[in-house]
Amino acid sequence: MLTVVPYDRAAAVEYARRWALSRNPRYYDFQEIGGDCTNFASQCIFAGAGVMNYTPVTGWYYVNANDRTASWTGVGYLYDFLINNEGPGPWAVEIPEEDALPGDIVQLGGAGGFYHSPVIVARDPILVCAHTYDALDRPLSTYVYSRARFLRIEGARKWA
Repeated sequence: MLTVVPYDRAAAVEYARRWALSRNPRYYDFQEIGGDCTNFASQCIFAGAGVMNYTPVTGWYYVNANDRTASWTGVGYLYDFLINNEGPGPWAVEIPEEDALPGDIVQLGGAGGFYHSPVIVARDPILVCAHTYDALDRPLSTYVYSRARFLRIEGARKWA
């Protein structure tokens, strides 16, 4: 039976700020092979949720650079996992910008699709932390994008 685990937003934000300008050696740095933003976002979510989903292909997990799911490191795959997950691990709902909270994810996009996954660490104004173009408490308003989607992490599920 799956039980709900509350999402620890403070832990996610603390992790984001701790590692925004450096790399946690436990995780591979994907900077040179496509970018590290969603890997970093997943690390932050995991810091707040504490549960991975080890389902091959469609889950959300990281063991090492060669044993992980696309949802751990890919912008669109993370969105699909979080929005559709009914199994173990975190899940999210898409919300308006004004409802976003620290610990949530914003995905930035343009005509070619969504390409960046910063982690919200503060409100009024929205500040984010991110990898690829490393950012610590960067105002969201300083990014150039034509569309954004905000993902509220609702919690996580784990096997009881």
